[in-house]
Amino acid sequence: MGFAISGVWSAVATPLDEALNPDGAKLDRQCRWLLDNGCDGLALLGTTGEANSFSVAERKAILEGVLAGGVTPEQLAPGVGVAAIPETTELTRHALGLGVTRVVMLPPFYYKNVSDDGVFASYARIIEGVADDRLRIVLYNFPQQSGVPLGLDLVARLIAAYPGIVAGVKDSTGKLENALGFCGLGGDFAVMVGSDPLFAQVLQAGGAGCITAVSNLCAPDLRVVYDAWNDPSRATELARAQARLEGWREVSMAFGPQLPAIKALLARRDGDAGWNRLRPPLMALTAEQRQELDRRVRTLDA
Repeated sequence: MGFAISGVWSAVATPLDEALNPDGAKLDRQCRWLLDNGCDGLALLGTTGEANSFSVAERKAILEGVLAGGVTPEQLAPGVGVAAIPETTELTRHALGLGVTRVVMLPPFYYKNVSDDGVFASYARIIEGVADDRLRIVLYNFPQQSGVPLGLDLVARLIAAYPGIVAGVKDSTGKLENALGFCGLGGDFAVMVGSDPLFAQVLQAGGAGCITAVSNLCAPDLRVVYDAWNDPSRATELARAQARLEGWREVSMAFGPQLPAIKALLARRDGDAGWNRLRPPLMALTAEQRQELDRRVRTLDA
């Protein structure tokens, strides 16, 4: 059967207008840039997309708008996981109603130190509430943000209970051993790594692809890694692309939360200061930080 999701996917940043509402026209342009520059698909409304700063209605409107802009359902994997199970179920049903069958799903994340049984029961209630065999869930493992880790035993249990529907994981722990553990689950379970420096190693271990924030800027380099990781004749090209990815990721992580730097870098690329807008509690980089960012980028480009 093969993986339900694979290749280079972007954790798409969501541009905002002056009122801090989603800017649909600018988002359409960013989606087109990503698809034209090496991405196989778009993971809207994740951490990089500021998903948890938007209401259910806004999230639905963003997905509908991107589809209206010409992106196909097969090119999308929106984030649908929120703290309340009924709202996660609602967002998942909405995506399926639009023909979008892949979703990226956080566990309910407000309560911490919950048992694996509790997390399993949450996913089970969502899956059984949606009750649609077309559904393909990419579990989102980002305990640094969610506070709710998805361990191997829990994930294996979910795969066994809902084969085909629990189709993959986005592992954003940044730990190679964690991603490799998920790869060890085998079969058609798709491991999508969220950390650019680990991309080639995870592919070598049988991983399916990546979903990363840096793709908003460096999608062509991720494309090179995905296409060349097993081609000795492209070893030099691969090493250069990997080095660029690691450099850009390091710059984007140098100022605290990654997203303000990603947006500042998009503003720099497009000559559009509007990219710097974020919804609180996230805040744009200061003028001094943007100057330092620019200095670091010029060093990368040298």
